[in-house]
This record gives sequence, C-alpha cells and structure tokens, in this order.
Amino acid sequence: MLTGVTTVGYAYELSEALLGESLPRRWAHTQGVASCARGLASVVGDRAEDLEMAAVLHDIGYAPPLVDTGFHPLDGARHLRTLDAVDDRVVRLVANHSFALLEAEERGLRPELAGEFPLLDDQLLVDALVYCDMTTTPDGGRTTSEERVGEILGHYGADSIVGRFIRRAAPEIHASVGRVRAAADEAGLAL
Repeated sequence: MLTGVTTVGYAYELSEALLGESLPRRWAHTQGVASCARGLASVVGDRAEDLEMAAVLHDIGYAPPLVDTGFHPLDGARHLRTLDAVDDRVVRLVANHSFALLEAEERGLRPELAGEFPLLDDQLLVDALVYCDMTTTPDGGRTTSEERVGEILGHYGADSIVGRFIRRAAPEIHASVGRVRAAADEAGLAL
C-alpha cells in the first residue's frame, strides 16, 4: 500500500510499485533521472519538487497495467491526472517530457497529447527534465545527450517510430541540455 507521506515520497513509491519488479531496468533509469533532478534543485529553485516528481514519474506509462495507447508519456499522464497527490504541472511535464509531441506526431497521437496536456510555459523546467532524461543511461548512469540519442537509435533502429522521432528531436534535445548547462554555470553548479 502506498503511504504518500510527502508528494515526492508518494511519487517514488508509486513509480517503484509500477516499475520496480516488472521493468527493473526502466526503474534503474528512472532512479538515475530522479537523482539528476535532485542535483538541479539549485538551478530550478522553488520548482525543484515539481522537477523531481516529474523525473521519478516520467516513465510510468511503460508499466504494463497503464499501457493503453502504447505511447508512454500519454499513458502515464492519463493515469497521473486521476491521482489527487499529483499536481497538474507535474502531469503536464510527464506528458510532454523529452519532446514527446514530436513522437506523438509520428504515432498519430499529437492532437490527443496536445489537447489533453498542453505544454508548460516554463522553459527552464521543461529543459531540466529533458536534461535529466537525456543524460541518463537505461541503467541509471550518467552520459551525454549525444551518446543517449545514439543509444536510442541503436536500440530502436533509425527507421522505427522512435528512431524517426529521436532524429527529429535530437537538435532540440541538445539545445535543452545546453541551456541547462548554461543555467547551472550561472548558478555556480558544475554538471
């Protein structure tokens, strides 16, 4: 049973319950993304809790009980919006993480994603989640966005839906990573 002492604590419990046993590698990646998010707290300031929650929840749509459309940002966000403990801001971050609208377009799901979960108007927070996701390996280690994009292409294949999406998104991903690095430098944080 989930206790949910804090909203961040609740997010960890929920994510582990959904991914820990059924998708242990996805859970390892999630933990790495969340660790990265905690490290960016001084960069995002009072939005640190939202970033960490979104980081730990960003891939729950892969959990077998939540799969509906097969597009994990949409499936995860649809589940999260039914939970009182998860703020709309976090739900929208999960829905749109790592340029999900581009992948939704490849899948013919852009109208659903954009209509149900509008993009946040908080570039640094959106970029920070991209940074955390796209600089974390599938096993939860640190990497570069270039290596991560290459790993995704190698795993899915260049002509797959995910391959087409990641090739389109790569320039935006790298730009987000660059903006977060610049913000971290400005805050005196070495990444």
